[in-house]
Amino acid sequence: MAEQVGRRPGPEEDPIRTLRFGVNYTPRRGWFHAWHDFDPAHAREDLEQIAGLGLDHVRIFHLWPLLQPNRTFVRPAAVDQLAQLVDLAGEAGLDVLVDGVQGHLSSFDFYPEWTRGWHHRNVFTDPEAIEAQAELLRTLGHTLAGRPNLLGLQLGNELNNLVEHNPVTAAEVDHYLDTLLAAAREGLRPGHLATHSAYDAAWYGDDHPFTPRASARKGDLTTVHPWVFSGDCARRYGPRSPQVLHLAEYGTELAVAYAEDPARPVWVQETGAPEPHIPAADAPAFTRATVRNVAECTALWGVTWWCSHDVDRALADYPELEYTLGLFDSAGRAKPIADALAATVAGLRAEPPAPLPRERALVLDCSPATRSVSGPGGAFFEEWMRQRTEGVRPAVVLAGRADDPQYLAARGIKELVRLP
Repeated sequence: MAEQVGRRPGPEEDPIRTLRFGVNYTPRRGWFHAWHDFDPAHAREDLEQIAGLGLDHVRIFHLWPLLQPNRTFVRPAAVDQLAQLVDLAGEAGLDVLVDGVQGHLSSFDFYPEWTRGWHHRNVFTDPEAIEAQAELLRTLGHTLAGRPNLLGLQLGNELNNLVEHNPVTAAEVDHYLDTLLAAAREGLRPGHLATHSAYDAAWYGDDHPFTPRASARKGDLTTVHPWVFSGDCARRYGPRSPQVLHLAEYGTELAVAYAEDPARPVWVQETGAPEPHIPAADAPAFTRATVRNVAECTALWGVTWWCSHDVDRALADYPELEYTLGLFDSAGRAKPIADALAATVAGLRAEPPAPLPRERALVLDCSPATRSVSGPGGAFFEEWMRQRTEGVRPAVVLAGRADDPQYLAARGIKELVRLP
């Protein structure tokens, strides 16, 4: 139930974790352009296919220009469409996380006209633009909060993709996130999540203004999007390599290190098998290994696969990988990867994993300017993967907390390994 989201069992409750498994919903007909002429019957068909795999939630995205075509106007009809989709998901037995400011989706940016051209406003720093986004999130929260299948609100999809056209400092990002998270919470109820997300530059990009600490300390849990194309991981090491098969596990452990609270949950909110980085023949094995490996992380909240349906090749100008990422093809047929995910999820539910604390931790010593040491190709990344390949299950500890015995004890860490 949504009101149980993010809770850890109390002393009298069942200690077995209930992991969440879902998918990022991409409409089969028309991709996200389907919002221009929303058809509930088409959405219902898609959602029933998703539920048929045994998944328990979806993450959904409306388009910012359609929701808020003017800085002081949130369209009731567009908000109603979003509410309809949440209700349709509930009918299919699916919980829902709603992303508010899109923003960015699958290599395309969606800006309202009041942020562009002669009206250009920096979406991260302009006070009126920030307030407009805050009002959008308040509206969505107040509208959706009564839905029993609502997981919560996310500020938007990988907002750090917009940095190139909206220069911003880390301090300004912190203010932006704090303001929007507070707005999202205004309409939500206890137990609902208020979250934000960033693509991997937040973790691996030297001097990127969205920081690991912002990802790991703002919002109600940490979201990670460990894509195999980030840092050329799959090309660098190979699609069947340990570096690829343990990437989501590594990203989760890295996120734990940056959190202030050792028990803060981590949500693997996007991962997938993009061709040609992961050839279609390897996708089922990649899926099984990725999900099972990350399920061994004690902090894991859940996994949300990207994505539900392939982009139809009748739509032009997408990067090649976007046409192949779905669990279902653009005709609605389940692909082998869908069967692999469904079977893996069913197995983990039948025999829930009970991961043990990671007693050995690698100490990560880096500055904002050297963050790439922890990304694919970096010395820290490669040492973590080397040890993982040898059968060790390493944790990650920031250098600033390596001398804190209370913190280490809370994480069950007994041995620290420092890189030369």
